[in-house]
Amino acid sequence: MKKMVALLLFGSMFMTYSQQISKENLVFLTPEWKGQRLEDGRPYVADQLLERMKLVTLEEAWAVLKGENFKYQYAEDWQVINPDSVLVGRAVTATFMPGRPDIHRVIDDKGHQDDGRIKSQNSWAIDMLIKGDVYVVDQFGAHIDGPTIGDNLANSIFAKSGNGIVYNGAIRDISGLKELGSFTSFFKTYHPSHHLNNPDGDLNTTLVGINTPTRIGMATVMPGDVVLGRDGGVIFIPPHLAEKVVNVSELVRLRDMFGHQRLREQKYTAGQIDSRWSDVIEKDFSQWLNDHIDALPVPKAQIQQLLKTRTW
Repeated sequence: MKKMVALLLFGSMFMTYSQQISKENLVFLTPEWKGQRLEDGRPYVADQLLERMKLVTLEEAWAVLKGENFKYQYAEDWQVINPDSVLVGRAVTATFMPGRPDIHRVIDDKGHQDDGRIKSQNSWAIDMLIKGDVYVVDQFGAHIDGPTIGDNLANSIFAKSGNGIVYNGAIRDISGLKELGSFTSFFKTYHPSHHLNNPDGDLNTTLVGINTPTRIGMATVMPGDVVLGRDGGVIFIPPHLAEKVVNVSELVRLRDMFGHQRLREQKYTAGQIDSRWSDVIEKDFSQWLNDHIDALPVPKAQIQQLLKTRTW
């Protein structure tokens, strides 16, 4: 019975085509999230946690997700705008398919007449972005005549979200995109052409989903997932695991700082630091946290909470 209910919900979700997923369906598909949600049902990970996420490495996030049995959250082989920067935000998803005139027409009609959407479908999801969002697009790897994002839409995306994009396809106007200093973005290819959007003539793409589950490479992405893009790769963190990812990363960061310092001081050997720590080292680590609490690259409140849980 539960399986049948799930199938019916998925069916009703995709029958809406390019309409935003219903709040009920989005809540149904993100049951582990117990925190704040936006009006549309999208999980809302707090800005403070997103800020802390910017220091998390891909290795740290991947290890936590793998430990929780989330094996398909990482996507690779990207070209990157601002490769030395980090992209963090809440996912807003859009799914395109190769253009099909009959589907395209009814989606256009419904969007324009029933929902008051304007212009072409490639701007519809962008109009929904808010600060802290990341526009995550499955553009099915479209290349020639595939780009739906150039410098105009990029300016709109950046103005609304303050972020860049994760785009499984080709972009255009790359010089203009690079002028947006903080538009850190991950994309597959570049091509100077643009997408064709006329169902009665040339048509290359049709939008079939906004804020629905989508696939980026070998990763499954849900609306509200925390996007972490850095060092050439992107990982999509389920919102209910975002705090754990950050907490584990911060603990690893602090232990590395302590261990490296003690190695430079030659207080411990590499073998002692690179294996399970003894009670003596753990006690030393706790004292080191107390002594340096105001100078460490982790919020003081988080260190205080960590110290409460330690017995050394």
